[in-house]
Amino acid sequence: MNSITPPKVAVLGTGGTIAGSGANNTQYAGYRPAVTPVDELLLAIPALRNVASLESEQVAQVASQNLGGATLLHLARRVNHWLNETDCTGVVVTVGTNTLEETAYFLNLVVKSRKTVVVTGAMRPSTSLSADGPMNLYRSVVAAASPLTAGLGVMVVMNDQIIAARDVHKMDTMTLDSFRAPVFGILGWVVDSHVRLYKTPARTHTLDTVFNTTDMTTMPRVDIVVGHQDDTGVAVSALVDAGAKGLVVAGAGTASLSDAMAEAVQGATRRGVVVVRAPRAATGIVMRNMEFDDSAHGTVAGDTLSPAKARVLLALSLAHGMQTEAVQAAFDRY
Repeated sequence: MNSITPPKVAVLGTGGTIAGSGANNTQYAGYRPAVTPVDELLLAIPALRNVASLESEQVAQVASQNLGGATLLHLARRVNHWLNETDCTGVVVTVGTNTLEETAYFLNLVVKSRKTVVVTGAMRPSTSLSADGPMNLYRSVVAAASPLTAGLGVMVVMNDQIIAARDVHKMDTMTLDSFRAPVFGILGWVVDSHVRLYKTPARTHTLDTVFNTTDMTTMPRVDIVVGHQDDTGVAVSALVDAGAKGLVVAGAGTASLSDAMAEAVQGATRRGVVVVRAPRAATGIVMRNMEFDDSAHGTVAGDTLSPAKARVLLALSLAHGMQTEAVQAAFDRY
């Protein structure tokens, strides 16, 4: 009999809770994230050898709130490196869940391949009773090894669900089902060792985007300001003075801005800072000139992106020299 060569999947570790260790197996408080190397995570799941031939690389070892632009750019280069290997079927990236949404969406915009990229993590450290990391990692390798997931852009596999990177939201601080797609729904499931898909992403991603980070070493500074009752716009002015090249204003309702905030924002746009309006609410759409005159104030409507994801897209757009009109087109496309 001829043996069948298993698909090769590269697993890139960046740290996070999935690589964390607790003081004991029933306590969450006080655990240390990002202490277990990715190769040890893989060795703890012997069943993976039945799914794929694995390669591993430790790209970073940090809690995800400490992931910055330089590390993300390095991660993108390493993901693209592995995807360019002819015998590599897909890549899995393990990250901390605190900013998993941003990392996944960033990769969704800059990966240059139709091969599968899966981002995963854990809500409980690896030393916990009923730790979710090992199963999330197993399911992610199954998804990355499957020919069914190619061409769907970057996806997140958590709690057995397959979710498009653009659509995923972290909905809870601690529960295992924290990652969901509350507006657009999940792409499918990983059931045992099988992928079941039910839809495909509609927005442009990966190989079809204009973003190329090959030669980038830094990202433009983009900050987020949250609108609220009695806001003054002081934060907007201070951030512009501090060197922000772009701002995301998370406004109430349909990202409406108070008179004081609107005045500060208009002052920022006149100084060449690109400002995007995104919803402060957990979900929803912000259309151009909806309840706020974007045309008069020189602002960009953020569509359905969360403030955190809007920040990612704005930073990449600015890095590629886009002005306000082009940035709006990017938000309408991606």
